[in-house]
Formats: sequence, C-alpha cells, structure tokens
Amino acid sequence: MKTLLASTIVAAALYASTGLAQAADCGSVSIAEMNWASAGVAAQVDKLILENGYGCTVTLVAGDTTPTFASMNEKAEPDMAPEFWVDSVRTALEAAVAEGRLIKAAPLLSEGGVQGWWIPKFIADAHPDIKTVNDALKHPELFPAPEDPSRAAIYNCPAGWSCQISTANLFKALEADKAGFDLVDTGSAAGLDGSIANAFEKKIGWLGYYWAPTAILGKYEMTKLSFGVEFDKKEWDACTAVADCPQPKVNGYPVAEVTTIVTKQFAEKAGVAMDYVKTRQWDNQTVSKVLAWMADNQGTNEDAAKYFLQTYPDLWTTWVSPEVAAKVKGAL
Repeated sequence: MKTLLASTIVAAALYASTGLAQAADCGSVSIAEMNWASAGVAAQVDKLILENGYGCTVTLVAGDTTPTFASMNEKAEPDMAPEFWVDSVRTALEAAVAEGRLIKAAPLLSEGGVQGWWIPKFIADAHPDIKTVNDALKHPELFPAPEDPSRAAIYNCPAGWSCQISTANLFKALEADKAGFDLVDTGSAAGLDGSIANAFEKKIGWLGYYWAPTAILGKYEMTKLSFGVEFDKKEWDACTAVADCPQPKVNGYPVAEVTTIVTKQFAEKAGVAMDYVKTRQWDNQTVSKVLAWMADNQGTNEDAAKYFLQTYPDLWTTWVSPEVAAKVKGAL
C-alpha cells in the first residue's frame, strides 16, 4: 500500500509538472480578433483551446488587416492573427517573413477564400447541364429580373465594393446583356443577402456574385459556376479589377490565401501550443454553417466558437492530442 501510494504521488507530481511546463512554454498570448465574423470566431476558438487545452493566458485585441499587420511587423504585437487575408499586404508580408519577423503558421481556410458567381443548388440539381456561367446565360428564363420578369438578372455587389467592378467587367466581357440579362445593383450588403433569401423563399432562380465563407452560404445551399477559363492575374490587375475597363476579357476569380500569421517571439515561446497553431484548419462549408447559426441566434463570436467546439468535435479534435481534447471538452 505504501509503495502504491508513493507511486501515485510521483505520477501526480509528474503530471502536474508537465502541465505547468506546457503553461510556462505557452505563457501569455495576445490574439487579434478581426472585425469580420469568420475571423472573430476563429480567434475565440483559438482562445478557448489555448486557454483550456494548453494553459495559456490569452488576451484578445481588436484587429483589422492593415493595422494588425503593421503592429505585428513593427512592434511584434499581437502575437497572432488567426485569419489573415494575405493578398492586401502580400509584398510587405513576404518581406517580413523573409527577414524573420513574422511566420506563416498554416492556412486556416483549407480551400482559401472563395469568390465567384453562384446559383441556388436547387436550380443546379434541376438543370444539370448548367456547369458554367455561359451555360447559365443560355437560360435567362430561369433567372428573372426583380423589376422586369421578361428580362433576366445578374446580381452585383453594392457600390464601393471591389467586386462591383469585377462583376461589371465580367458582365460586359460575357455580353450578358445580349443574352437577355440585366446587371442588378443590390444597393447594400443587406440588399444582396436579401435577394438570395427571396429567391430561396420563392424557389426562383438567382445568379450573381458572392463569396465564402459566409453566413448566407451556410444557410442557403449554393453552387459556384465556372467561368470556363483559368484565373489570369495579369488580366485581372490590368482590366478585370479596373473600373470601366474598355475591353474586358472573361476571367476567373482568384482564390484568396487565408493563413495564420504569428510573430517570431510567439513561435519561439509557445512550445506545444505552436504545434496546434500549425495544424488547425477548417473548410468553408463548416465555417459558413457556424456563421449561419451565429446569425440565426444573434450570437457573439464566443457563442459561435463554443457552438463549433460542441458541434464539430470530429474536426477540431484532430488538431490536438487526446489529452488536450479532453481538457477542452471538460471546460465547455
């Protein structure tokens, strides 16, 4: 009995010291909680896992792409930006990585940020011949314009959004007006979302620009159409993304690189927590479903993070060890 008691005490001490060592390795972590929904939820997921699974002390700080990058690059604060859209600061980020100040940990979105022209899945299922945008343009009767049902509609982004320019140029390049289509100004983000909701409510066709991951694509099943050509960056920069380009060509949309970036100091101090940051990744459909739940339930980023951890254990437990997973589950 004395031997058993002694061995139990030793085992407990070893377990405690291991836990303390992990906490000491991780220490204090500051995470950028960006000001859009998917990134905010990702930051809260990281907070819950790092605190409860690895014993880190986590502080969330408000963030946005350009100011967060500048602060991390110049001041090494915050330690981490979980959902960082690279394209807007690609050149400066590549320089910071090359010079060792920042590190790309891993792509957060397994498919990247996706954008393009979509139709409802119920239309795609009913008309399996529609695979591309050109296929859809052969069926103007399926996509009635809201003000004139004798015409068809392609729904554009609100004024001031960069996607308004690209959509208008592609509409022109495709000569969609000759196929009986009008380019519809949705007026606002709510107007664009409302047009999709209305189409699903009335079970009518809808064709237009959208992107993922988003709450709308988590709530309504949509099918993205191909433009039939590969993305041409040179054409995109010279014309597709340029307002009133005189002779636009048909082009695909770029897939945005969305990754986690961390400071060099965090990578050096985080210990086993860095292994988690280099491993975790989720897909657009899952993120969109979480965002749809968040919108329907008027939840906060933290609410949505807890919903994700409770609803998708088969996904997130692959990011961590069984021991860490048990700690996180116990804290929910």
